[in-house]
Amino acid sequence: MSAGGSGASLLNVTRSRLPGIVRPAEARRRLRTRQWENPLYNSRPPERESWAVTDDGARLRVHHYGPEDAPVLLLIHGWSCCIEYWNPQINAFAENYHVIAYDQRGHGDSTWGTRKFDSDVLADDLQAVVEQAVPFGTPAVFVGHSMGGITVQAWAHRHRDRVEERATALVLANTTWGGIAEETRVLPFLNAPLKAPLRPIQAALSVPVPLPGGRIAENLVRSRILNRRAATADHAAFVLAMSRSCNPAARAKTAVALTQLALGPVGVESITVPTTVIGGRHDLLLPHAMTQRIAHALSVRGYLEELVVLDTGHASNVEAVDDFNAELHRVMYTATSGTFDRTPLTGAAS
Repeated sequence: MSAGGSGASLLNVTRSRLPGIVRPAEARRRLRTRQWENPLYNSRPPERESWAVTDDGARLRVHHYGPEDAPVLLLIHGWSCCIEYWNPQINAFAENYHVIAYDQRGHGDSTWGTRKFDSDVLADDLQAVVEQAVPFGTPAVFVGHSMGGITVQAWAHRHRDRVEERATALVLANTTWGGIAEETRVLPFLNAPLKAPLRPIQAALSVPVPLPGGRIAENLVRSRILNRRAATADHAAFVLAMSRSCNPAARAKTAVALTQLALGPVGVESITVPTTVIGGRHDLLLPHAMTQRIAHALSVRGYLEELVVLDTGHASNVEAVDDFNAELHRVMYTATSGTFDRTPLTGAAS
C-alpha cells in the first residue's frame, strides 16, 4: 500500500472513531437544514429535486415544491445564500403554487463550472433553469433577492426575447444594477468621508475563510446586515446560518466579482413585464437609493407595478416576512388573473 493510500485509510478510520468530526460539506448542509423554533424557517422536503446543467458543465440544484400544474413562483437567492434562504416563502406558498428555487453556481449544492463569474454567467444560469425546470406555457413570477435581482436583470438583457414568453411578472428585492463598491455602507470605513482603498478590501474578500458562528457574529449581522432596531436574534441567526452554509471559496470568488460588477441600466431597460421593486429602508449592504434608481427607470417606461419600502435591512424577506409575503401574494394573484396594466406611461421613453 502506498504512503498516500495508508494516510487516507488512517484518516477514514479516525473519522469513523471520532463521530464529532464532520466534513465541511456536511457541516454546511446541516446549517441549511437545522431546525428552528419558528417553523416558517424550517426546510420543507421538496416534492421533486432536479438538476439544471449549464453549457460549461455547472450542475445547479433545483427544488420543486407544491403542485406541478400550478402557476410558478421562481425564487433566485443572493450572494452567499442558498435555496433554504427562501424557506419563509417556500413554506407560505407551496400549498397553492409550484414553487421552484435553485442554488446559484458555487452556492448550496451547485457546482462552480468553468466560466469566469460575471453577469452573463448569472443570466445564462437562470436561462438554463428556466429551460430545464420551468414548465413551458405555465405563468411564472420571477423573484430575485440581492444578487438574485441582479441575475434577473442580467437575464432580461441577455435573453430579452424570452422575457414576455417565460415571465408574467418580476419582483426585484434589495438589489442593484452595479456600483456596490462605491455605494455600500456595510463596512463603516469603506464609503465613509475618508474612503478606504478598494484593492485591499477586494484582497481581503478574496480569502476563502469560513464565517464564524456565535453571538458576536450574530450581533454583527444584526447591526450591519439587518435593521438593528427591529431585527430579532432569530432573524440574525437564520441569516448567518444561511451565509455560513456557503462554500468559502465560492463566497470569496463571487464577492470580488460583485464589487467589480457594472451591469448598469441595460437590464432594467430590457424588462417588458410588470415589476415590483422592494427595498429596505435600513439596508446598508445595498442602500435603498439603489432600489429607487431601478424603480425610477422602470416607472418612466411604464413597467413599475409597485415600489415597496419595508422597515428592514438587507434581508427583507426574513425580517418582514408577513409584509414581503403579502406583496408576493398580490403579485401572484394579479399575474395569474391577468389584471396587470402593461400600458407604458404617457410620454414615457420607449
